[in-house]
Amino acid sequence: MNSEDTESASAVLKVVRGEPSAEELAALVAVIASQAAEAAAVGEPAATPKVSGWTDRSRYMRAPGKPFPGGWQSSMLPR
Repeated sequence: MNSEDTESASAVLKVVRGEPSAEELAALVAVIASQAAEAAAVGEPAATPKVSGWTDRSRYMRAPGKPFPGGWQSSMLPR
């Protein structure tokens, strides 16, 4: 792990493009901090991260089986 990986792992904000000045970064941090403080004062819960459709395990869940005559016998048969 090099120093760039360490910095990006601990950074909360990351500049992706451009070179903002120190004043611009300070203004951005002030706006984000005030929004977070306002949300905490109102009592809003923190936003939960969205679950990607690719990682959502609920799509693997089958519907429960419905009983029918001979169901136990057919459950042993290969599909």
